[in-house]
Amino acid sequence: MRVLGIEGTAWAASAALFDTEAEDDSIFIDSDPYQPESGGIHPREAAEHMADAVPAVVDSVLSHAVETSDSGSPELDAVAFSRGPGLGPCLRIVGTAARSLAQTLDVPLVGVNHMVAHLEIGRYQSGFDSPVCLNASGANAHLLGYHNGRYRVLGETMDTGVGNSIDKFTRHVGWSHPGGPKVEQAAKDGEYVDLPYVVKGMDFSFSGIMSAAKQAYDDGEEVEDICCGLQETIFGMLTEVAERALSLTGTDELVLGGGVGQNERLREMLAAMCEERGADFYAPDPRFLRDNAGMIAVLGAKMYEAGDTLPISESSIDPNYRPDQVPVTWRGDDESVARAVTDSGDIRGAEATVSFEGDTVVKRRLPKTYRHPELDARLRKERTVAEARLTSEARRAGVSTPLVRDVDVRESTLSLQHVGACDLAEDLTADAVRDVGTHLGRLHRAGIVHGDPTTRNVRVGGEFVQLIDFGLGFHTGHVEDHAMDLHVFEQSIEGTADDPEPLREAFESGYEAVGDDDVLARLRTVEGRGRYQ
Repeated sequence: MRVLGIEGTAWAASAALFDTEAEDDSIFIDSDPYQPESGGIHPREAAEHMADAVPAVVDSVLSHAVETSDSGSPELDAVAFSRGPGLGPCLRIVGTAARSLAQTLDVPLVGVNHMVAHLEIGRYQSGFDSPVCLNASGANAHLLGYHNGRYRVLGETMDTGVGNSIDKFTRHVGWSHPGGPKVEQAAKDGEYVDLPYVVKGMDFSFSGIMSAAKQAYDDGEEVEDICCGLQETIFGMLTEVAERALSLTGTDELVLGGGVGQNERLREMLAAMCEERGADFYAPDPRFLRDNAGMIAVLGAKMYEAGDTLPISESSIDPNYRPDQVPVTWRGDDESVARAVTDSGDIRGAEATVSFEGDTVVKRRLPKTYRHPELDARLRKERTVAEARLTSEARRAGVSTPLVRDVDVRESTLSLQHVGACDLAEDLTADAVRDVGTHLGRLHRAGIVHGDPTTRNVRVGGEFVQLIDFGLGFHTGHVEDHAMDLHVFEQSIEGTADDPEPLREAFESGYEAVGDDDVLARLRTVEGRGRYQ
């Protein structure tokens, strides 16, 4: 099978030939990236570049296809193109080129989601069964896992993409696009500086970090030190949420995708995290991490083989094409990122190792070698104190939680009452989920946010449904923070449950019984805040 792919979502005009009959499934790529003279990507200039560059890279790949065929013709089976997400003017040029080529050669057309292609190239090359996928690119940052016929969003940025966030800082200091490689180089000569660290379950936010970094620069902080702090903070957050996704789903495979994945420090952090928890990690070669047509051609071939092609009349581009909107026709119905996890022996969660000693659970927040030591020490201390305090405060507010029996802040260790027979993820029922909604309603009325209410942080099987792990919790009466709690829980259901909708309804009915209607209304707003909503 030979598929020609065309990529052009923003800056990289690229074409590729994927030939499954060639040695090692050969992928030939030709790319011509757009380089703005100043600032970030200008949509009009990017489209003008795309109009000039796409015909040239397509011609180059067609020539290669002819040279490697036996008949003196391209011998293509299909043409695949990046349908979205991306800049509309660029996508339209690529879509037009792909339609023209498919019609000229009389072969099927395949419309590929750019973000799904980023993760599928890693899956293809790694051979993993069903991994968690971290997409870290300019305009995006997602945690994805395949479940119930689609790639589900387990967590994502709630404001800007990771690369765009870094670029905002570099533009502020007067550096040209792209900013990521410049930050990576400067950070090698810098010392760590503390910046805001914002993780909400498996969601995260970069806007506060960028504001603080800009202010530090304006205040005279050395730019190399700020760059070091930026990398340690942003990539520490991405690595932590990736570990949370591994813990939630029970899988032991992680794939990296996206242009920011070329950063050596991010790859180093993810590899160290996976090694510590006994998981497998795979990062593609850098040429497959940055925007490229090779990944479009590879996924296009899978879709073509599954019969997932587009009539020309239905091949319009979609600048807001989310990865969880894509029906995944090329994977089996029985595949899922969610694996069974049982309480046997010591358990390594996302944040801590848990051991069982009679009717007591000992929770140890061990040092994370992937994090900068100063950042790691701060987070371990803060979260241990928060968990001990808020677990007790939640009980006084009428929420079922374990008793806190001992706290060792120096060693970041807690001893708690052993409650329940298993995590909610292992026995997911509407009644239990409704109780979780009620608990969060009471918690919010007391001005407390849990911070990480997933199906792994609820215990069931005893007399009561009990909330555990308040390490990301804090005090607030703000409706936005309360709505984020609900969003985190519903994301964990969506990513792991076989039939999530009845569970969502039960959860929200439980919350509605004791919580604030304004929070449920804000939840709908939060749900629309993800990338390309």
